[in-house]
Amino acid sequence: MTIRPILRFPDARLRARCAAVTRFDDTLAALAADLAETMRAAPGIGITAAHVGALQRLTVIELDGPASTRVYVNPEIEWFSGETRRHVEGSVSMPGLTEEVERPARVRVGYQSLTGDRLTEEADGLLSVCLQHEIDQLDGIFWIDRLSRLKRERIVRKFRKLQS
Repeated sequence: MTIRPILRFPDARLRARCAAVTRFDDTLAALAADLAETMRAAPGIGITAAHVGALQRLTVIELDGPASTRVYVNPEIEWFSGETRRHVEGSVSMPGLTEEVERPARVRVGYQSLTGDRLTEEADGLLSVCLQHEIDQLDGIFWIDRLSRLKRERIVRKFRKLQS
């Protein structure tokens, strides 16, 4: 397992739609393991292959330490609730900054395992937020795109100041 360099905002690859994974092999499993290590080192609770420049539909989420690691290949939201919740979000590609984002409270996600098995999972709470956040990233939607223009501009200004 390798800790990979994380792309930083405003890298254009963070706004690219990721391609579907078609090969379920040792290379994919190694990328997932690298993502988990990279996420822990960042630190974070979710990461996509796009965050390290690999534009494939792969995400790793870990809410309660290494024993809780979840890998989602080709995830897609199949259903979301009409009820919404606000939750503070951030990104490993824009470290140090967070803001409240409003999203559906519950989702059902279809995805594949590392071996290609098709699975479905329903989620609420923090897992629902993470799945929506990471699937957005795989679709080329950076988390700040879910903010009002004013909040987005403020976050970008703060991040630029942190980088200088």
